[in-house]
Amino acid sequence: MDDLQFLDKLADFLDNRFRIPFTRIRFGMDALIGLVPYVGDVFTFLVSGVLVVVLVRKGASGMLGVKMVGNILLDGVVGSVPLLGDLFDIRYKANYRNVQLMKEHYAQGKHGGSAWWVIFLILGALMLMLFLSIYVVGKLLWWIFS
Repeated sequence: MDDLQFLDKLADFLDNRFRIPFTRIRFGMDALIGLVPYVGDVFTFLVSGVLVVVLVRKGASGMLGVKMVGNILLDGVVGSVPLLGDLFDIRYKANYRNVQLMKEHYAQGKHGGSAWWVIFLILGALMLMLFLSIYVVGKLLWWIFS
């Protein structure tokens, strides 16, 4: 349980630590560090990975891992867009969402199940992208040198 308490505090620090005066809008260090273009986003992306490491260490289900990685990836991809990403960080709160998923998993048994089908789907999509890129590069080279 110490890990979950630590992660709860970490998520609060990253997503909910501060409040804009006279509003109900809360934000954390994730949004502030994200103001530094790209470097801040990479740093917060890595810090968010701590949640997944603890998840694996605690032996949670594959489906929970997929959901958590999906939250982190969405936050990382959208967060890399200047200004829009910072506004998205304030609203989406990926770290807080991941801690809530973990709490639901451990307390209520939610988000269980295997994620092999998701992994195979992702691997299949990556292989398709690889073959398509090889095909396009081959066609481009043929067009240039013929």
